Amino acid sequence: MTETHTPEFSAKPKIGFYNFSGCSGCLLTILNCEDEILDIFGAGQIVSFLMANRGNVEKNLDLAFIDGSVTTKEQEEFLLDLRRRTKMLVALGNCASLGGVQAMETGRTPYHRRWQKVYGNNSPAIVQAFESKPLDAFVKVDFYQPGCPIDGKHFLYSYARLVRGLPPELSKVPVCTECKWRENECLLLKDKLCLGPVTASGCNARCPTNNVGCIGCYGLADEQNLTSEVNLLKSKKFFLDEVNRKLRLFGGTRFAAQFKKLLRK
Repeated sequence: MTETHTPEFSAKPKIGFYNFSGCSGCLLTILNCEDEILDIFGAGQIVSFLMANRGNVEKNLDLAFIDGSVTTKEQEEFLLDLRRRTKMLVALGNCASLGGVQAMETGRTPYHRRWQKVYGNNSPAIVQAFESKPLDAFVKVDFYQPGCPIDGKHFLYSYARLVRGLPPELSKVPVCTECKWRENECLLLKDKLCLGPVTASGCNARCPTNNVGCIGCYGLADEQNLTSEVNLLKSKKFFLDEVNRKLRLFGGTRFAAQFKKLLRK
């Protein structure tokens, strides 16, 4: 994810935390920062945080943090309104940034057929539901906090900079770099499927360190070589359908689309 510049905020910025479709794991990660939670609330005016605050109000904001993907017309309309009255909008985690696990079948099978498998022939009666989409399918996103869920320490670092009007910074290198720092043996050299060469770092190579191939939950790294990764996976005789499924698990169509033409060569 790339750096961004923050607009000018008030002395104590007005902040809102919101949740759309997902498991709410990113907001729960923030609440689990128990030692820092008072500092989080003290750094700004938290005017809306349904999971942690009473008396929530909707007003013009300096910062809005959103967890979850957009899957209903109601969410879309709320997001458009929120963007109009917010100086800076932050996507928390993979659902908000990439569509999340719920977007993994986008473009592979018709949405209405998947709906019918779960709910039968009944049409949505309460909400107008549609295919899971990331926030930037509808509005401009100023900053992406990757992960599924986000990492608490990374959030605290970004939050501390954002509320002070400083541009947040995230690592641009892939997970492979963290593996080298931890002196891990490369799993690809052991013929295990791993997306570490193209996945953004920040997880401290948690999966490869435990002998499990990276599955891309932090999204694509800024500094990566997709062509080399695909050629390497082909040379290792991995099934392309398996590779595609791994890419879609957390990245939805956006992650997989980067590989689509390469996988067919």
